[in-house]
Amino acid sequence: MPLPWVRLDTSFASNPKLLAMLQEKDGHRAAFVYLCGLGHCGAHGTDGFITREALPFIHGRVADAERLVRHGFWWVQPGGWLIHDWDVFQESTEETKLRRVRAQSGAQARWEGHEAMTNAERQRKHRQRQKAAQNGDSNDADGSLRGIAT
Repeated sequence: MPLPWVRLDTSFASNPKLLAMLQEKDGHRAAFVYLCGLGHCGAHGTDGFITREALPFIHGRVADAERLVRHGFWWVQPGGWLIHDWDVFQESTEETKLRRVRAQSGAQARWEGHEAMTNAERQRKHRQRQKAAQNGDSNDADGSLRGIAT
């Protein structure tokens, strides 16, 4: 399940590993590939795994991947690379699915029993409730009891 965003530590720019990599030729390029890799993994729900075939799509070369491995940003895996500490900073695909299910359940519970109505219908119901309150009627216009805990 794709993520609409990924987390980036606000201290990333001063990370010692990054600062060391930026001192090398094409270090800035590798840093850009790292950031694009975060986005790629989030968008495709890969839980931090980047396939060899995906490398060109994140603007990377094998030399960039090797540099990222050498500086500890990526780990070599069969068929590609795994972003170091992905699971520490990012939500897993399973967590994303669970969060989405909880959000949908909550939204459904909030809207359960709500019916679509026009402004005119909404105003009519409001006037009926006001009239009932003025008459001291404890029943709402729709027949429900107001102010009585059940």
